[in-house]
Amino acid sequence: QVQLVESGGGLVQAGGSLTLSCAASGSFIGINTMGWYRQAPEKQREKVATITRGGNINYADSVKGRFTISRDNAKNMVYLQMTSLKRDDTAVYYCNAAATWPSGPHWGQGTQVTVSS
Repeated sequence: QVQLVESGGGLVQAGGSLTLSCAASGSFIGINTMGWYRQAPEKQREKVATITRGGNINYADSVKGRFTISRDNAKNMVYLQMTSLKRDDTAVYYCNAAATWPSGPHWGQGTQVTVSS
């Protein structure tokens, strides 16, 4: 069982910055790819960024150049540094992880990010 707990969401003005954190805990073997997804009201959940254990990174086009994903393998944590935030970034952000066992995918409970104009 993998538990993912996000933190760092909140209300920020457009152009501002926020950093999200996600910690993985529980009984598992090998956290592999970790990532962030988001879901805005009345929209489907979409991928924001993913990072493999080896450091390969993939970003959604909409956040390239503004968001930075990173992870600490020793602590089983993943971070999302968000800058130049736009109103369109308003969503619930979910942490995601895949493990060697149990494979998952595993999801956090989500953290709200609201960008005001």
